[in-house]
Amino acid sequence: MASDAKEVAVDLAPILRVYKDGTVERLIGSPHVPPSPEDPATGVSSKDTTISSLISARLYLPNLPKTTTTTTTQKLPILVYFHGGGFCAGSTFSFLSHRYMNLIASESKALIVAVEYRLAPEHPLPAAYEDCWDATQWVASHAVDGNDDGGDKELWLINHGDFERVFIGGDSAGGNIVHNIAVRAGIESFHGDLKILGAFLSCPYFWGSKPMGSELTEKSEQMKLYRIWMFVYPSASGGIDNPMINPFADDAPSLSGLGCSKVLVCVAEKDPLRDRGVHYVEAVKEESGWKGEVELVEVEGEDHCFHIFTPDTENAKNLIKRLASFIAQ
Repeated sequence: MASDAKEVAVDLAPILRVYKDGTVERLIGSPHVPPSPEDPATGVSSKDTTISSLISARLYLPNLPKTTTTTTTQKLPILVYFHGGGFCAGSTFSFLSHRYMNLIASESKALIVAVEYRLAPEHPLPAAYEDCWDATQWVASHAVDGNDDGGDKELWLINHGDFERVFIGGDSAGGNIVHNIAVRAGIESFHGDLKILGAFLSCPYFWGSKPMGSELTEKSEQMKLYRIWMFVYPSASGGIDNPMINPFADDAPSLSGLGCSKVLVCVAEKDPLRDRGVHYVEAVKEESGWKGEVELVEVEGEDHCFHIFTPDTENAKNLIKRLASFIAQ
């Protein structure tokens, strides 16, 4: 009998394939790289830490200028970052993510906690959402009795974290996670009643059953963006119109309840997700009950998450600087 070990069960190329023998082949991403005590290009230090039995993270500390006084207690804004990859690929330990975080940390002078959350299909959604919420709660726990060096406290956060300036940010699926964390933060509290100051959503992954703007009018079921969502969250109530992927759905929580003070949304002209990112900004502005500030940055001539793949281009450098200034201001 012929083996079906290499017969494809689910084909989501160029992101992922699942074979009938259960093997998962991730087609995008880059090799894992170790943390560095000092990145040669930026001077940023990084190290890995364990948040729980399910969650880990890589921390980034920018190079602090030496003066005649000690710099060990210099307080920095904190960015809790969620990587992209369609909820089923990518890693905060990858070369691309590591290079990107070094650049953001260097430009913003922020302490970054880049979260390694669980991926589908081994761990379908809402696992990633729960992991990222728990990771943010872990960061918030350092604001409570922050001088206690015991337990699972992370010294970089205790010594350098400014808990009045906590940001969340993410690209693609990570941008989607940012939205959902912000919605939840408007309903539930973090440890020590910590508040999120700002959130950036870069090329955020939102979708829905009805085409929007210039989106293709072919059946949504045939769209890869639809298929990815149904693959990573097969039990989602409402399918592609679940509020976690479609914040404009009829039963979605009001955007007036976003649990942060300012939002920055970045889109790229050639990105299929561009129109929903633009509409997100318009919807937030129309929610008169939300008292925060929202801003849209659109980069012409570029595609999805271009600044991560080609950070040396002029457009990428400018966007990274804009993200950094949002955190540093």
